[in-house]
Amino acid sequence: MKKYFQLSLLFSVVINSFCFAQPKLSNTDIIKIDFKILAEKKTRLLKKDAALMPAYKELLKNADMLLTYKPVCVIDKTELPPSGSKHDYMSIGPYWWPDSTKPNGLPYVRRDGVVNPEVHNYPDKENMPKLCENMYTLGLAYYFSGKEKYAKHVSKLMSVWFLDTATKMNPNLQFGQAVKGVTTGRAEGIIDTRQFIFALDAVELIRNSKHWPKQKDDELKVWFTSFLSWLNNSEIGKDELNAKNNHGIWFDAQALSFALYIGDKKEANKIVERATNRLDAQMDKNGFFPFEMERTTSLHYTVFILNAFNVIAQLSEKTDKNFYSLQTKSGKSLEMGFNTIIPFLSDPTKWTGKQIKPFNASDAYALLLRGATKYNCSNCMEIIKRNAGKNEKLGLFNLL
Repeated sequence: MKKYFQLSLLFSVVINSFCFAQPKLSNTDIIKIDFKILAEKKTRLLKKDAALMPAYKELLKNADMLLTYKPVCVIDKTELPPSGSKHDYMSIGPYWWPDSTKPNGLPYVRRDGVVNPEVHNYPDKENMPKLCENMYTLGLAYYFSGKEKYAKHVSKLMSVWFLDTATKMNPNLQFGQAVKGVTTGRAEGIIDTRQFIFALDAVELIRNSKHWPKQKDDELKVWFTSFLSWLNNSEIGKDELNAKNNHGIWFDAQALSFALYIGDKKEANKIVERATNRLDAQMDKNGFFPFEMERTTSLHYTVFILNAFNVIAQLSEKTDKNFYSLQTKSGKSLEMGFNTIIPFLSDPTKWTGKQIKPFNASDAYALLLRGATKYNCSNCMEIIKRNAGKNEKLGLFNLL
């Protein structure tokens, strides 16, 4: 055991020359990019539009800080997944603890709301979302400024997580949200990688850079082709596909993003149709989502599921059906859900569902931004700016 520990420690030291866990450096709110709107904002910036310049300068300041952000990767883990390979993504259920009445502590038992510090032995779940967020920020800085230093860093970060043999993630989530002694992985872990949607936005943002050659793009498409196949065909993936709450639609949002990236239009059309059926089944006649209303933070989860449907809608514009304008067989629509939630985004104190902690207003920015353009919401930007407060001119939402 001692020899194994020494070897593991040596392995970790060597690997950390490739990638490091590190503190958060960016505070931007991730919003699915509408590239048509982005092009319009870029045109305005080229003309030095005074309304956009403060947010642009703030973006570049944040991106400059991120140039020192070192690559992270799945082999940062200090413990091995059941497969024996650190290249497999792994997270563990945060509220599950060793059973003190058992000699080996197995199976773990649930202590709701109390986080087991062992989760930090598997930092994939912390590293990956921050990585995607930072690549997104750097990608935006490149898109608007044309400065290759930002694209170069996105390319490096992307390569370490997805492409480089020494550090890349295997394209599966077999060991997400594991519970020791109970299961090596659960369907719930698949929602962890919804941030990959925004990593692919970063790829699109740097597509014209010399630092993102076709070879890298082709390699990444191979990776996402394998990952989408795993989602569709693994037992864990099938379980998540059949989830009746927000997990199901976030599965669809991921799958649609990956299908469009790899150029599988037939699969993309199938996913949009599936998402349409989900909307019909999960929304009630008043525009609410009963499964999300059961949560102790029901306003948050209602916005969360609408954000997933909103991602579907944006991506659907590249398919044969526009999700923004469609109605389901029973007359439901994304617009109905949007109109239902708007009064509560304007004044969360009116919410009558359970909400045991304050609602984070920025969670709804994506919904409000797209509502302003897709549904002619006259007060959506006012709601965002009111919540952003005195720094509203610096907000990244001004550029999106």
